[in-house]
Amino acid sequence: MSKIALVDDDRNILTSVSMTLEAEGFEVETYNDGQQAFDAFSKKLPDMAVLDIKMPRMDGMDLLQRLRQKTSMPVIFLTSKDDEIDEVLGLRMGADDYVKKPFSQRLLVERIRALLRRQEALGTDAVGETEDTKVIERGHLRMDPLRHAVAWKGQDVSLTVTEFLLLQALAQRPGFVKSRDQLMDVAYDDQVYVDDRTIDSHIKRLRKKLRMVDPEFSAIETLYGIGYRYNEE
Repeated sequence: MSKIALVDDDRNILTSVSMTLEAEGFEVETYNDGQQAFDAFSKKLPDMAVLDIKMPRMDGMDLLQRLRQKTSMPVIFLTSKDDEIDEVLGLRMGADDYVKKPFSQRLLVERIRALLRRQEALGTDAVGETEDTKVIERGHLRMDPLRHAVAWKGQDVSLTVTEFLLLQALAQRPGFVKSRDQLMDVAYDDQVYVDDRTIDSHIKRLRKKLRMVDPEFSAIETLYGIGYRYNEE
């Protein structure tokens, strides 16, 4: 049973999310602020932490910075709708993913499961190589799924789990078109409903992050009304 730490100053979120996670078979510890969580983590680390960014005493950024000095356990940030700068900074500091408030609790559960699966694979010495775990090299792109590492022209790019899965799905078969429905199946459990615009938003942010290291990035092509494809450069 994996232990999940929820850190948020909103008691309603702590109560509702902890009930959902416990129903899914997780053990849950809740904390009202970053300092309280840090004190507890100093004694025993959970398997994973879900952190609000804006909290009293010690905010999520400060807590993450301290955690990354001694642990690589998975961390998901909860962010408000307008915190894009915080999201990018958080990923660079070592957060693994973020979920925007208000959020689907089922979506949060799927992101937690995905990160725990990745952490388990990293901790296993003998990992069989599959299509989803082998390193991908496509022109200037290099992806290492087990380490969740992405580089473009030798420069590291920080991606969320969802962005990573979408890029991986496209890069595995350059030149082949992936429909939005196919990409939704890759990024989300079939019990989680998302619409076409959600995939479009993820692709838009994915391109933006890659263009931050290379303004000329154009490997992801949109085929209007059909979907997307990766063109190897």
